[in-house]
Amino acid sequence: MAIRENSLIDMDAERRGPSRGRFSRNGDSRVSPERLAAGLGWFSIGLGLAAVLAPAKLTRAIGLKGRGVSQVAARMVGVRELAAGIGILVEPRPVRWVWSRVVGDVMDLALLTAGFTGRRVRRGRLALATGAVAGVTAVDAVCAQQLTALTRVSAGSPDGRFVHARKRITINRPAEALYRFWRDFSNLPRFMRHLESVQPLGERRSHWRVKVPGGIALQWDVEMTEERPNELIAWRSLEGSPVQHSGTVRFESAPGGRGTVVTAEMEYRPPGGAVTAAAAKLIGMAPEQQLQEDLRRFKQLMETGQVVVSVAAPSGAGPRGGAR
Repeated sequence: MAIRENSLIDMDAERRGPSRGRFSRNGDSRVSPERLAAGLGWFSIGLGLAAVLAPAKLTRAIGLKGRGVSQVAARMVGVRELAAGIGILVEPRPVRWVWSRVVGDVMDLALLTAGFTGRRVRRGRLALATGAVAGVTAVDAVCAQQLTALTRVSAGSPDGRFVHARKRITINRPAEALYRFWRDFSNLPRFMRHLESVQPLGERRSHWRVKVPGGIALQWDVEMTEERPNELIAWRSLEGSPVQHSGTVRFESAPGGRGTVVTAEMEYRPPGGAVTAAAAKLIGMAPEQQLQEDLRRFKQLMETGQVVVSVAAPSGAGPRGGAR
């Protein structure tokens, strides 16, 4: 669901206070993000207690017949759910805790998907469980997005540290060609795996859409802040965006005339702050890892005209067409 739609909150309902528990958008009556978060908190506690106290029953219910490892994993999930549930219910506006649920959902989806490779598996039950977790993930993501927007409207950006990544690579192409390709931001999804689309909004502005595991979509507007033809391009997200993001790419001649050294730097504040950033590293989604892979695909695309994708590449990470 588009974050720009989800974050349009009726300020009149907000001034009436969370006790009313609802806000209006385009004439619709919906549950407030605070009330939705409270419901998710109690859901976390219930699920956490079931996983900690009866891991065997829980694993059998979702179609996993094995013991030992699966039950240990269930207990770990239970502890995480209890922590998230308590955090959500204790904090008045638990932005970080709801985002931690989103990250946990992504981990759960990965575990359930891996379960299909086992021998002692009831695939029908496991498929139902996976679908249920995907649905909960969508609800968690919507709630987290709405709480993030509401927090920024009423009290500025939520606390959290910026994550910085810097990588470089040498590409056997002239700087002019690389600059011209990158300067058209609509080309970025062709080698940036997690960037789903970029739509131009004018000469210096564009709308970015990112899809992360679990089918969650984040989107924001970006403006180009600086450009030096064939040397540098810099951009940043607009004020009030759900993701605070900025980036710079530099093009320099490689020694000995062996192509161009491309140096890319990215900085962003992840929704949910340090909790989300730490969890991203655990599941292989750290910014420095992504940036290095993106530059490798950029090199392939510019040197060969296509991105070579291994058989084990995630769905949706396939080649996006040749270089122009």
